[in-house]
Amino acid sequence: MDATGTSATQALIAKEARYGARNYAPVPVVVDHAKDCLVWDVEGKEYIDMMSAYSSVSHGHLHPRIVAAARRQLEQVAVMSRAYYSTTLGALLEKLSQLTGFERALPMNTGAEAVETAIKCARRWGHRVKGIPDGQQRILVARGNFHGRTTTIIGFSSEQDYRAGFGPFDGGFDHFDYGDIESVKAATSANTCAVLIEPIQGEAGVLVPPPGFFQALREWCTQNNILLIDDEVQAGLGRTGRWFAFQHEGIRPDALILGKALGAGLLPVSAFCADDKVMSVFVPNSHGSTFGGNALAAAVALEGLKVLEEEGLVEHCAEKGEYLFRRLREVQAEVRPLIRDVRGRGLWIGVDIDPSCTTARDLVERLALAGVLSKETHETVIRFAPPLTITTELMDRAVEIFRRVVVEKHRELGLDRA
Repeated sequence: MDATGTSATQALIAKEARYGARNYAPVPVVVDHAKDCLVWDVEGKEYIDMMSAYSSVSHGHLHPRIVAAARRQLEQVAVMSRAYYSTTLGALLEKLSQLTGFERALPMNTGAEAVETAIKCARRWGHRVKGIPDGQQRILVARGNFHGRTTTIIGFSSEQDYRAGFGPFDGGFDHFDYGDIESVKAATSANTCAVLIEPIQGEAGVLVPPPGFFQALREWCTQNNILLIDDEVQAGLGRTGRWFAFQHEGIRPDALILGKALGAGLLPVSAFCADDKVMSVFVPNSHGSTFGGNALAAAVALEGLKVLEEEGLVEHCAEKGEYLFRRLREVQAEVRPLIRDVRGRGLWIGVDIDPSCTTARDLVERLALAGVLSKETHETVIRFAPPLTITTELMDRAVEIFRRVVVEKHRELGLDRA
């Protein structure tokens, strides 16, 4: 406390509120430092991170190998732009090709930039390869999608809060119902050049597609000469218990979008991956980014991929995810109807709260007070997506805290007497 009785937490929150744009409503925790799966606030309180920055910290906070790689590169060179070659980018691109199975990768910074890259590629491919008149190319997108927040991307969002007051939008997108192949067919036209889709809809509430949908979608796209573009900015690089979520579906998309975990918890790094027959639409001056693929980002991303591979984090994620899913289902059984559903894949699980009982935000704030960091989406779902390095002991601690919080809420509502 200072002389006025204001805590460090209150002072820092007040400063952000005074000088920052009001485009976020953060959980009232001021993070001071973190290590692996634990976080400490400015008052010294410890938390279990069950969010990992929307998968960006899949390796755990400040993984020592990745920090060391960043330090080594910082002593060499960080940014020179793509006007020149570098000693680190080629190795990253080679590793991405080996892991994804695609012939080429185009590095960018944020996930939204990689999605924009995919949109540009699909449109040019639609015109130059498929023969659609320029300006008439159409891309199919799912209702409930979340691909980023640029004006192009929010233009095809079905979430009104993301769109309101930001028009006019450029169009060129048609919607279908996620998981419904008949809806995809109905939305397809002769000018459709691509389907842009998430393998799991995270912001919509960690929605997993019904069995067989992606196989049917892959067949439909092949039959109609349509690119299938898989947005794995959140789902990719081990989050679902496989290197890439499309592997659960037994398919191969025509292009893959990666981000978040690609930056290994240190930097914004993303990539658009595809084979030469798709990527060849890009030529010098057709697309670029000053920071995309910079030497520091490439060194960090490469070490992050090596850590995932060499420390077996992807394989362990599948086992840990099954365990966490089972433990959360046990909690659900105690507090029905407060928890309507527990769903997800790997270490990406959504706990669906009955909105007639309470909001997910209320429970998220109670969890934070009790020492567990999570985040709500759409006021009905609490997301649990811890670093892939999390231990069984930490998962047990987090689940027990969650159980106490929801059982207390259950009793407050009188649901234990219903």
